[in-house]
Formats: sequence, structure tokens, C-alpha cells
Amino acid sequence: MTSQSDPQGPLLVLRAITKQFGSVRANDQVDLELYPGEVHALVGENGAGKTTLMRILFGMYRADEGEILLDGERAEFSRSMDAIRAGIGMVHQHFMLVPSFSVAENVVMGAEPGAFFYSAPGAAEAIAPVAARLGVTVDPNAIVGDLSVATQQKLEIMKVLYRGARIIVLDEPTAVLTPAETSELFVLLRRLAKDENAAIVFISHKLREVFEIADRITVLRQGRTVGSFVASDTDTAEVVAAMTGRSDVNLGRVERQHLIGNDWVLTVEGLTTEQASHDAALESVSFGIRAGEILGIAGVEGNGQTALAETLVGAMQSSAGTIELENSELTGLSIAERRERGLSFVPEDRQREGIPMNGSVLEGLAAARVRRIVGSPWVKRALPHATREWADRMIEKHRIRTASIDTKCAHLSGGNQQKIVVARELEEQPKLLVLAQPTRGVDLGAIDFIYSRIVEAAATGCAVLLISADLDELLRLSDRILVMFDGKVVAEAHATETSREQLGVHMMGLGAKEES
Repeated sequence: MTSQSDPQGPLLVLRAITKQFGSVRANDQVDLELYPGEVHALVGENGAGKTTLMRILFGMYRADEGEILLDGERAEFSRSMDAIRAGIGMVHQHFMLVPSFSVAENVVMGAEPGAFFYSAPGAAEAIAPVAARLGVTVDPNAIVGDLSVATQQKLEIMKVLYRGARIIVLDEPTAVLTPAETSELFVLLRRLAKDENAAIVFISHKLREVFEIADRITVLRQGRTVGSFVASDTDTAEVVAAMTGRSDVNLGRVERQHLIGNDWVLTVEGLTTEQASHDAALESVSFGIRAGEILGIAGVEGNGQTALAETLVGAMQSSAGTIELENSELTGLSIAERRERGLSFVPEDRQREGIPMNGSVLEGLAAARVRRIVGSPWVKRALPHATREWADRMIEKHRIRTASIDTKCAHLSGGNQQKIVVARELEEQPKLLVLAQPTRGVDLGAIDFIYSRIVEAAATGCAVLLISADLDELLRLSDRILVMFDGKVVAEAHATETSREQLGVHMMGLGAKEES
């Protein structure tokens, strides 16, 4: 943490901010104070109002009520440029860089030095002091698309500093970083707070990291401020209770009572694919999963995890290698044929691949059943009364919060949308369950419930492949963990005998392959 050093009062105050969209109050009398020299974490579940509040601060939305005070004076930002000129900078979760441009071009874009034309030497000279202040060493002429994700993030911070930011908002800044890269980022943020006397807003769902970096923590729930803490005076349990309104959310390793079987349910040998535009090609990937085992797949996104999932379920074809499910060869079979043999899949993008967003909860739950009945998943008239009764039972069993089975999936929270996908796939009683980022964008309460369902499936003898960018999730759920780098499996470890740091080393492609 940084030191809480500023005796002169807050740099920025958001007071009684209210913003309504139709009948929904995204922010309801929200208060927030930012002090110079501090890192202030803003936490809350999805839909709590964090994004709306920061968009108001950055001039992307206008508040319906409330006021913003900057240096004690009332301020109004009708557009982002007003906020930038006032010294507010935002580093978005999805970077706003142009991959084909150079480092210098990206940093100075829109605020180029010189009156009439762009000068590469002039831009390089202009950004050099900013890089020095951050302790960043990077070639100003390097093409951004050739740089690591961690370096690109530093460029985003350089961009806001170059424009004179005193208040820097970072939205989920560690989402795609390894543990080592996260540590480097935290060193940089502490330097900004201490040396630049900047106020840092750190938005994250990773509470372990929040407590590592933050001086103060503000919690939003259902659009309201429900808690503001000095980080050293509180703990994870208190913050989670404020976020969820519950005191029974488990954040430790999920307990497992059953034993892993001796029989291999899934055997993958030498699996290889052609290069995909969205991911690294698989290169001779081999592994197996036993009955009742949860095998985790770790790695920085884009290193073959998506290609692995899509190849296993049949959405992508392999160029070499074999996939066997209980000694039945899957290679070359269609998605439907693989499902018939006992493979279920929770995809990475639930809204695009998992559920019919414009369809009903009933249609989302009953997709597999209707395929068997009429061959078309979204034909409501084909759903018999018995299926509607079954869907009602599924809603109760999986605690899906919805007004009725006829409610549109688009009207549900991310957690309830994901529960529909998980419920549908588990009701198939699969031999193999493949999960890709199963709790991304899901509330803590829903995460806890989804974890319990995954563990229950494993207890019945289902083999589970868990692909996740969240190392804490992998360590909480997995029996073994494989690390992927550049399309290859580069390490293997038992979850109880490794750490985030050890996994992170392999995620960066460092170290020889280890097995334990």
C-alpha cells in the first residue's frame, strides 16, 4: 500500500451522484472521495454501478443529480475531453491503442507536439520524460502490436500522464496479466501515487489484489454506496459482506469429499491445429482427465486455451492427434455427435454462444431437450407442458432469479444467464464437462453456487476441464493444473502443491516443463 499522506482534504469529491436509465437507478446518491497520493479501490458486484459512476466522472454520462468537486470547486464534464483537460485519465480494461502504430504515435495521438504535422523525433522526445517518470524502458519507434500486454498497459498509463492526469482510473487492470506482471504494475501505481501525488482509482473484482494495493476501499451495491473503509482497518470478509449482503460466501479452496477414479475419461494425444486468428495454434498437446477429476488450464489468454476448448467440442478441427472419450474416438465427429457421446460445454461467451438472448429462460434451459424432440432449439410451440414443468424445477434447483420461465434471457443478470448455461449442460449428466471462463462477469454469490455445481458433477464421476484466466479460481477448484504457453502445455502441477507465482512463471514461457 501507499502511505495515506494528504492532510489537505480530497482532490476530488463525487457527492450524491444519481443516474437513472429508464426505471433502473444505476447510481443512487453515491458518494466517493479521492485523495492525492492514495490508491482507492472501487469494488462491487456486476450491476452495482461502478461503470456508470466512472463514466460520469470521465464525462461520458451526465449525472441526473449530485455534484463533482475538483480541488474544492464545482466541476462539470459534458464530454470526455473536459475530464481530460481537468486532469482525469482512464485506462480501460480493453486497451484503446492502435496496434499498427508506434509507441510514440499512440502516446501522443490527439495531443501531438508541434503545430502543424507529426514528427517522429519530436514525439519520441515528448514522451521520454513520461517514460522516465514511470520507470518504463521502451523503444518509441516499436510497433505496439509487437509488444506484450503488460507493456501495452504501461503505454495506456503513459498516455494519460502525457495529458497531465492527476486522477487515474484503471478498470480491471490485472485481468490479462501474470502474477509477475501484476506485481510490476503495482510498483508502478505506488510510484505514481507517491512521486506524482496522483489519486488512483483501482476497479477490480480480485479482492486479494485490492488489499495488496489499496489504501481505501469503497463498496457499491445495487447502485448505492454501502461501505467505505481504510484498507488496513478491514478484511476480506467484511468487504464481501458489504458487496453481497451475505456473510456465508466461501472464498477459500472448495472442499472435495469424493475420490478421483483410476479410469481415464478423456485422453488427448498429440493434438495439433492450424493457426487461428483469435488464438495460438495447438502444438502436440497431450493430457488426460480421470473420472471425478477437475483439471485446470492456466495461461495468459491467447495461448491456445480457446483453440483447445473449440477443438475438444468440435467447433474447430484438428490437423493431427486424437481425442478419446471413454475409448470412443471423437476426432472428426460433429458437435452434435460429441454431445451424444457425453460431452457438455459451457462456452466462454455465454451471450453469443450459450443462450438465446432474445429467447426465453425456458428456451435457454430446454435447448438440448428440444433438439432431441424437434431438431430446433428455439421453437417455443414445440415445448410440451412436461418441459415447462421441468424448466420450473431447474429454476428452483439452480436458484435462477427470474420473474418466470418466459422472461427474456437478455433481461437477466450475467450470473443468472450463466446459471442457465451451467444448469442445461449439467442436466445432460455428461461424462466430460468442458468449462471456458465459467465465472467471468458473474457475481460472487452466483460464483459460489456455480462452484458447488461443478464439484457435485465431479462427485458423480464426471471429468471436468476448467479453462480460466483466474488463477485463484483454478487453485480453488482444480485437482491438477496444466499451464499453456504459445499453444503448448509447458507445466503441470497438483493444485495443492503449487502457487500463483509458480504458475505465473510458466505462463510467461519461463522454466522447463514440470510435472508433479
